Amino acid sequence: VTEKRKAPSNKMGNAKKQKLQVAKEGMGESEEVNEHQNQDLKFNKKRMRFLSQTEKMKQGSEGVVYWMNRDHRVQDNWALILAQQLALEGKVPLHICVCLVLPQNSKLATLRHVGFMLRGLEENAKECRALDIQFHLLQGSAGEVLPGFVADWNLGAVVTDFSPLREPLRWLEDVKKGIPLDIPFIQVDAHNVVPCWVASDKQEYAARTIRTKINKLLPEFLTEMPTVGKHPHPAAQTAKPVDWAGLMSSLELDRTVEEVGWARPGTAAGLAMLESFIDQRLKNFATLRNNPNSSALSQLSPWIRFGHLSAQRVVLRVKSCEKKARESVPTFIEELVVRRELTDNFCFYNSNYDSVKGASDWAQKTLKDHAKDPRPYVYSQEQLEKAQTHDKLWNAAQYQMVTEGKMHGFMRMYWAKKILEWTSSPEEALSIAIYLNDRYELDGQDPNGFVGCMWSICGIHDQGWGERPVFGKIRYMNYKGCTRKFDVAQFERKYCPKTA
Repeated sequence: VTEKRKAPSNKMGNAKKQKLQVAKEGMGESEEVNEHQNQDLKFNKKRMRFLSQTEKMKQGSEGVVYWMNRDHRVQDNWALILAQQLALEGKVPLHICVCLVLPQNSKLATLRHVGFMLRGLEENAKECRALDIQFHLLQGSAGEVLPGFVADWNLGAVVTDFSPLREPLRWLEDVKKGIPLDIPFIQVDAHNVVPCWVASDKQEYAARTIRTKINKLLPEFLTEMPTVGKHPHPAAQTAKPVDWAGLMSSLELDRTVEEVGWARPGTAAGLAMLESFIDQRLKNFATLRNNPNSSALSQLSPWIRFGHLSAQRVVLRVKSCEKKARESVPTFIEELVVRRELTDNFCFYNSNYDSVKGASDWAQKTLKDHAKDPRPYVYSQEQLEKAQTHDKLWNAAQYQMVTEGKMHGFMRMYWAKKILEWTSSPEEALSIAIYLNDRYELDGQDPNGFVGCMWSICGIHDQGWGERPVFGKIRYMNYKGCTRKFDVAQFERKYCPKTA
């Protein structure tokens, strides 16, 4: 487990990619478990934690279930890897269960998000059929539907993945209360390279305080992943087939926020985007990543956010290309691993991760001191949503987000900071920024989005700067500063609404 693999990861990564693509096409090559490979790749038990008092699988049970919650993929999924190992040890069938529940705020239950999720799950269901794994889609929150499902199928262990957000944490507690005490309930961090609770046992102040901890642990956790192979113990009863088209049409969604053409859902498409990044954009990442007009970013955030793509797989593939892009690889890994896992750390250890109350004392004080400062402009949420401001650059960024479901990282900082400057209070600014991000960004409703808004508006993971009106000591950004960074006029021409 602790051995750091170098050269072999390139070949194994390509082989894994081909095997996944074969599985998506429903062909048979993916169905055989590579026993020799899997014997060499052990499961590090630090990735898991028991949520139950019971640790041994219930005798006489008829299966193991992986409750797929955050990480919607079959391969490169440590939670499913563990679930299959438990099922193999018990010689019982393996099940995957997804509990479909839409956001309570109907404005966030968009066709863009739900469509991306369901199309990825449909791909997973197809792969499961080829692997003799039973795939179940239940409608309702996990606390309401999963305990009954476990009882009906006489399942002896429940494995799930990890999310630091409050609603999934509440589902976790509900399931824990609902399943019998003699069934082990295990959580695996399948999303982060270094498990969140292993990387740190407290809220980290900044990237610099978590970087050393994560980098020290990478040799232990950045390993190849065993293949989830064809399961040799089929279920006596098969899962109910899902009518994917019927389900999509029956759900009450906000269909005005449409699906986007540039991002095709599912693991196969995520892997294809990864390969295009490595071939075409990685070499420019270190030097051009902060230029919104350049093509240097990975574009992988939607697939990682929905769990269609493993961040660990991405790191292994990118590291295997160090000779081709020596400068860009460590810069990219810093953002994908250190910065991204810092956002999970913040949300896990700070229950006010989406509130001004979650900011540091210095930031709360400076925002309060300047809360009543006159604003140069004051816009309503509706005006901001429709990109109706005096600032063409801001309007262009907002319009890109609405139409394409994405916004360049540099522009997202500017975009959020201007919302602070143009609304009546920091609380209103944060609420609007999170709402717009979660409604339109394909990677929204995720720790990265919450922390991005909190960094811009509340100074999270930042320091105090020179004091000024409205912002206080929060880091300031302005239009003129952007003109020094990149060709603002070019960006405005491309994205600014024609009516602006």
